[in-house]
Amino acid sequence: REQPVESGGGSVQAGGSLTLSCAAASGYDYCISKSWYRQAPGKARELVSILKPDGTATYSDSVKGRFTISEDNTNDMLYLQMNSLTAEDAATYYCVTLCRYGSTNSERWGQGTQVTVTL
Repeated sequence: REQPVESGGGSVQAGGSLTLSCAAASGYDYCISKSWYRQAPGKARELVSILKPDGTATYSDSVKGRFTISEDNTNDMLYLQMNSLTAEDAATYYCVTLCRYGSTNSERWGQGTQVTVTL
């Protein structure tokens, strides 16, 4: 797999929850960071959360306390648990991995998965 593959997007009512999944690209030696970005129509791309190998997670102020990033290293999966969703969270969500491939660092983006929040 050359690129990460996201899944789990869909439509959810405001106040509801959704969990996004990402199957990481294969073939890396190790990863420097794994992240979730999002972009809504007409808005700038936003870094939602980033996870470092030591387990340190950071979040944008807009999702702090509501979203949780996690990973399953055994299965090369990255997750984003999203709670208390609002209309402001509606966007296409992208999984991004920054990993080492031989002598090169490579940042790879998934195709994105869409999240719609209904009122």
